[in-house]
This record gives sequence, structure tokens and C-alpha cells, in this order.
Amino acid sequence: MDSDDDSPFGYDAFRRTCPSHTVLEMLASKWVYLVVCALRKGRLRNGELARKLEGITPKMLAQTLRVLERDGLVRREIFPVIPPRVEYELTELGQNLGELLTQIRAWAEQHAPDIKDARARAIAVNEGDWAA
Repeated sequence: MDSDDDSPFGYDAFRRTCPSHTVLEMLASKWVYLVVCALRKGRLRNGELARKLEGITPKMLAQTLRVLERDGLVRREIFPVIPPRVEYELTELGQNLGELLTQIRAWAEQHAPDIKDARARAIAVNEGDWAA
């Protein structure tokens, strides 16, 4: 199967077994996206992240941070104090990703009214056939 664009890296994300496919799966998580964007401005502690990311559960935050650390996007530092203090920051790879995600976030914020209007028109035309 050929992708739409020839990748200079030798990978094809359209192939299920391609390593880049699994990277896209990880990036598809809204929490991965939001944690990376939140950490762009610098180090944060777990509680600071939890307050910034409204709606994230402690379990989901912990899972997301583990995935990001595993994939080399986030660095965790544990300080030997009582109680233990843990801070998270983006690695160079995470900062690189964060630049791209910030652009996508800005696009989403700018065009949210357009999407909302389009959804309302679609629902009106299709009498609720479209899922919100």
C-alpha cells in the first residue's frame, strides 16, 4: 500500500504495522495533546497539571505522563524531599512536538465557532442524524 505522499523517512503511516502508525495512535489522545501543550511553558508538578487540565482524572493524568515519558517526550524529576516532589518537563523532542501542537490548538480555537455552526447546520438539515 502506498501512502499519498512519499515519505523521505522510509515509513508509511497508512500501513498498520508501520512504527509511525503507533506514534499517530499515541498522538490521537486529547490528553497527550493537552499535557504536551501545558508543559510547553516549563516544568510543572502533577497537581499543577491536574488543575490546568480540567476534567482529567488522576488515573488518566498518570497514564498519560507515563506514556509521554516512555516515548521520550517528557522527563520526570523526583526530588528527595518529604513529601516527595515530582516535576515534569518536555524533552527536546517534546518541545519540537509542542510547537506543532500549539499551532493546531490555535487553529482549533480560531475555528471552533465555524465548526460549531457547521455542526448545527448539519443537525438541522439531517434532523439529528449526525452525532454531536
